[in-house]
Amino acid sequence: MGNQHTPHELVERTLELSRADGCVVLVDEKSSANLRWAALDSAPGSALTTNGVTRGRRLTVVATVDGAEGTASGVVAREAVTGAELEELVRAAEAAARAAGPAEDAGPLLAGEVFNGVTASRDFTEPPAETSIDVFATFAPELGACFARARAAGQALYGFANHELTSTYLGSSTGLRLRHDQPTGTVELNAKAHGASAWAGAATQDFTDVDVAALQASLTERLGWGKRRIELPAGRYETLLPPSALADLMISLNWALNARDAVEGRTVFSRPGGGTRLGERLTDLPLTLRSDPAQPGLQSAPFVIAHSSTDDHSVFDNGLPVGATEWISKGELTGLQTTRHTAATTGLPLRPAGDNLVLELADQSAARTMAELIAGTERGLLLTCLWYIREVDPATLLLTGLTRDGVYLVEDGQVVGEVNNFRFNESPVDLLGRITEAGRTEQCLPREWSDWFSRAAMPPVRVADFNMSSVSQAS
Repeated sequence: MGNQHTPHELVERTLELSRADGCVVLVDEKSSANLRWAALDSAPGSALTTNGVTRGRRLTVVATVDGAEGTASGVVAREAVTGAELEELVRAAEAAARAAGPAEDAGPLLAGEVFNGVTASRDFTEPPAETSIDVFATFAPELGACFARARAAGQALYGFANHELTSTYLGSSTGLRLRHDQPTGTVELNAKAHGASAWAGAATQDFTDVDVAALQASLTERLGWGKRRIELPAGRYETLLPPSALADLMISLNWALNARDAVEGRTVFSRPGGGTRLGERLTDLPLTLRSDPAQPGLQSAPFVIAHSSTDDHSVFDNGLPVGATEWISKGELTGLQTTRHTAATTGLPLRPAGDNLVLELADQSAARTMAELIAGTERGLLLTCLWYIREVDPATLLLTGLTRDGVYLVEDGQVVGEVNNFRFNESPVDLLGRITEAGRTEQCLPREWSDWFSRAAMPPVRVADFNMSSVSQAS
């Protein structure tokens, strides 16, 4: 059989080979294109150092076996499986299921009830979507102009651009035939000059909307601020967080929205004495945190794609529709993430986790830009981005991490210089309650979590008493 199977043929052949009571097959066809650039010792200025395109295929088989005590599941996944290896892979998944005990999250595989009876995507039998180096057709020339401007300004530029396109084909023994094409693009640009460093990033679906000149202009402005150095002690400061930094904190909050853990008293969303904090107001501002697979510019899978069972996902839920969900509605906690199993055990509504995240004020027309927030600041800090974020205490969702690539002092509406880096200790849930002003929501790239979660839109915010717990020597 070789490697000539198309993805949908691979799904059908795998299901034909199955002898289990139930089977789910996931074929992920992934292509990626990338550019990298750096300042070179051999030549003035910056230049492309590498570029390339890769392609790959991953096949995941979920076998379910019914028994007297319940249904067990076995999951086996492999890269670049040939036709000759396919049966062995299916048997391995079935053996894993027979060797396992009853699955806690076991439930009937989804069938005709999905999408109001529509169990097949119209393009299920079409070839996978693919990216290529051509995705950078407009971006690359603009990057070249960026190099020229940086050379003239005495800046060294480093960074990369990456575009991935993953076509997922999902088939089940109960008749599901679903497909989703997911584009993911990121740009990170770092500039260095006169001992200062600045970072900017952007998320995109196809690179046609990346404004390289605007990214570089923001870096040039920050490098200018960095010409004056100011030493400040640790302490609590009024702080302006840009969308990127806020996204990293809100993604950490999003990952903690697990209903089962909250009900069992293990998270920041557990109510003391029992139950959850659903219905509790987390901020006085009318802020809404939501996920929506149809969000323009942040589109994500409209159904569950689960390669394994975790606290947040169940292989038995593959194909389950994912809808728009408000986790926080105008300041009030209104949603926790559930699978079909955890919804049944907790008594909470079924709310699958989403793959994008938006935080916004109810009235965007009156929301200010970051420049306007700076102009309205008497004295405070302006962050660029956060990194090396780690959880310290799940009961409060206390996080620690470092500032990086620029922390600036704002006085009387003006940025007056760059200050030293800090280690911070903050809970994003507690921080929500100390946001005194939120600006205009915009699509952004989370710096710390972009490898795992890149589809986000956040506002710049003003936070009272941001806890800079110690001075850091990080640069």
